[in-house]
Amino acid sequence: MGDLLRRLWPLMVLLLLVAAVTLLAWSGPIVLQRRATLGLIHLVAVVGLYVFVGNSGVLSFGNVGFMAVGAYVSALLTMRPAAKAMFLHLPAFLGDLQWPPIAGALAGGLAAALLALVSGLPLMRLSGISGSIGTFALLVIVNVVIGNWTAVTGGQQSLMGLPIYTNLWIAFGWAAVSIVIAFCYQESRSALALRASREDEAAAEASGVRIHRERLIAFVISGFLSGIAGVLYGHLLGTLRADSFYLDLTFLVIAMLVIGGKGSLTGAVLGTIVISAVTEFLRQLEAGMPLPFANLTLSAPAGLGDAVLALAMLLILLFRPDGIAGREIAWPFGRLTRPRD
Repeated sequence: MGDLLRRLWPLMVLLLLVAAVTLLAWSGPIVLQRRATLGLIHLVAVVGLYVFVGNSGVLSFGNVGFMAVGAYVSALLTMRPAAKAMFLHLPAFLGDLQWPPIAGALAGGLAAALLALVSGLPLMRLSGISGSIGTFALLVIVNVVIGNWTAVTGGQQSLMGLPIYTNLWIAFGWAAVSIVIAFCYQESRSALALRASREDEAAAEASGVRIHRERLIAFVISGFLSGIAGVLYGHLLGTLRADSFYLDLTFLVIAMLVIGGKGSLTGAVLGTIVISAVTEFLRQLEAGMPLPFANLTLSAPAGLGDAVLALAMLLILLFRPDGIAGREIAWPFGRLTRPRD
């Protein structure tokens, strides 16, 4: 029992931390609840990215493409037929469909996982910078297809009419599910073998690790969670644009993971929470923040948030490459837990 509790300790602490942040936001104004909901959606995306990047050591730029696929697939399945007829030119069997939200969400996640499986068959044979460039090419391809397939996605125009059902508690539920999935995966034999290849690819292969297969498994799980994040994002805003799932969001998700610590699930969660809080503060500062104790308004130039985020990531890479967390939360009672790898 004691060993099981030690193993589950990081998971329990992270779930409690996310629950505490959610309750704090729930007790605040509607604006804070909406920003917290967006932060939880980012958390699902960052945890999805961690599943592959943290365990394989290969940086992926393609996960936002999976978010786009999940969002658009769910939109096509859950929008009212009248709304689809207004904006799109779909086949009759697709135009007349209107699935319930949970079915559309799962379909969006599975569609993203399927894309990860198909694209990962060749991409997962690449390592290092070659693998990263390959995932970036995947992101570009997805963006070009979505931005030009006017009949199905609306092209460069906004696709409106998505049912809005993502709220604070739905986002929290999926964030908790994503953390549990990522934790269960990182404790599996497959993830252990993948981390061995991350440390020394040649030695792992010589020991019998099937690197291509293990990377592909992580890539598919990562794609599913990223697809779910895209679904939540689309059904929070109620509208989709191809440009919403491109470089800006890619940079934000990667920055959250790198600053928190790409080598641990704790880093992924802490990085998302810290960066979400900092960017929200800077956003309010750019809009003008009145001081309650003086007749003054603090303001900052537009773009300060992006500049601070880029500077923070640069400083982390220079002075603390393992990120804020570095490793998983240790058992605080008695003997410390041994590192997983």
